[in-house]
Amino acid sequence: MAEEVAREVKRIAAELKLPFVFKASYAKANRSAGESYRGPGVREGLRELRKIRESVGVPVTSDVHETSEVEEAAEVLDLIQVPAFLCRQTALVEAVARTGKPVHLKKGQFLAPASMERVVDKARNAGASGIIVTERGTMFGYGDLVVDFRGIEIMKGFGCPVFFDATHSVQRPGGRETGGQREFIPVLGRAAVAAGVDGIFIETHPDPARARSDRESQWPLSELRSLLSSWIKIRQSLADESLVGARPA
Repeated sequence: MAEEVAREVKRIAAELKLPFVFKASYAKANRSAGESYRGPGVREGLRELRKIRESVGVPVTSDVHETSEVEEAAEVLDLIQVPAFLCRQTALVEAVARTGKPVHLKKGQFLAPASMERVVDKARNAGASGIIVTERGTMFGYGDLVVDFRGIEIMKGFGCPVFFDATHSVQRPGGRETGGQREFIPVLGRAAVAAGVDGIFIETHPDPARARSDRESQWPLSELRSLLSSWIKIRQSLADESLVGARPA
């Protein structure tokens, strides 16, 4: 199924003239319950990602969870992700940065946007060749996330691209299975694009109800093109110079 999804998203991205990096997790280390699906494992997962990279012709990425995985992952991945829950793990951030591959840092749900600057500094000081920071929501009491869009502007001040994770931001964590509110993905994405994000991270599945993880926050693959098109229209409207710096009379 992963290859099928990669081919379809590549087709959509080409039609919309969007750059695209395919992501799949070889190990789902952060699970709500011990019996939850945890992925195919490092070796099998990386083998599948290499196959997709070569057969579909797209760059691939995944997240690493331990320093012992980094070297092997770097042989396959074009971009290496540090998960949100692990963004404070200095040794992991530094190990990823030293690979020479671009680094994708997800902002922890427990961190203020300004606090991510120190995470970025760790990666830079370790020699990262390129860094992306992604907003994915902030814990709001128990079992809920909210997105403070001021954070996008704050993190742009770090001098690296800022992305928005439109699907993990609608999760409802804390239960036996992570819940979600898929219906809010379009509006949060619109707000993020209007706020000036440089890219979007989104999970999609041909049949979200049958997904083995995050089923309530994944976007249906059949509706992906229309969703992205709606966000592109907002991006295009922001390119109108007459709107830049406009103030009420």
